[in-house]
Amino acid sequence: MTGYVESLLADREKIILIARQHWFLLLSVIAFEIVIILILIAVTIIAGTYLPEFALFIGAAGAILLLLPIATMLRDILDWMNRQYIVSNRRVIQISGILNKNVTDSSLEKVTDVKMEQSAFGRLFDYGDIEILTASEFGVNLFRRIEEPIRFKTAMLNAKENLAQGDSGEQARDEISGLIANLDQLRGMGILSEEEFTQKKKELLSRM
Repeated sequence: MTGYVESLLADREKIILIARQHWFLLLSVIAFEIVIILILIAVTIIAGTYLPEFALFIGAAGAILLLLPIATMLRDILDWMNRQYIVSNRRVIQISGILNKNVTDSSLEKVTDVKMEQSAFGRLFDYGDIEILTASEFGVNLFRRIEEPIRFKTAMLNAKENLAQGDSGEQARDEISGLIANLDQLRGMGILSEEEFTQKKKELLSRM
């Protein structure tokens, strides 16, 4: 799965945090299937004990019936394992799907607000809902029962701040490079001496 995530990254994009839904959600999904499995096992054993002449048939029928809840439980486990919420230095990525992948991106530049909701139970076991408001056409991304929501929110806000600072720094470097190019033209025209050009260039470079 890590290889698939890395294949989604752009140049100079790096992963900051990978999170999943809390294991409580998985447990709540597979609890019913576990109960069905236990009931089928118990019924098969009891029926085989009281009807020994049909024990082989009962055992085979019970094994076949067990395949359905086991297969459903394995599907739910794989679905939980393959559902990931990723914070990179450029965006928030939501991935779901076992074989067919569904990938949703939210650019950090377009994130306008982040809301977190935690119940008392969620605070105790460290899970909650994260709602990301963006200026994109989708508007809202809701991550339900995500593990360590405070850590996830903090990582995302820090990445957004670092991205904004990086853009400002890159813009400043471009402006300084343009000014140096203009000074070089003035030097070539004889308006600036070599000493004046070197001094002003040094002053501009000190701002970077």
